[in-house]
Amino acid sequence: MKNYELQTKPFIVPTNDGKLIEEHFGKASIDIGDYSFAHMIAPAGWSESFQTPEFDEITYIFSGKKKIEVDCEEIIILEKNQSICVKKGSRVRYSNPFEEPCEYVSVCVPAFTIDRVNRKK
Repeated sequence: MKNYELQTKPFIVPTNDGKLIEEHFGKASIDIGDYSFAHMIAPAGWSESFQTPEFDEITYIFSGKKKIEVDCEEIIILEKNQSICVKKGSRVRYSNPFEEPCEYVSVCVPAFTIDRVNRKK
């Protein structure tokens, strides 16, 4: 029995908005523990609906910028080498209204699932 899991082929989450989501660990890829870890690239002009997730989400930016609206009260512009933890139960919307793609990683605890994200239509 191994005491580690090596990920060499992350699961590419299908999207229709141009965003690349490579889940390395989580419910769609290697289902160990109740957390998820994903590498993402949000294209310029990308946005998604508000959500009220049932998980904490930690984001770290490698390049570009990401706009984060939290509880309709705060707007945060997260930039290269910055990170944030948005706590579960917060009403949040992520977007990239900027002119360049945004590359980042996200960790969700417990793991991201479509049932736990609570996206508004």
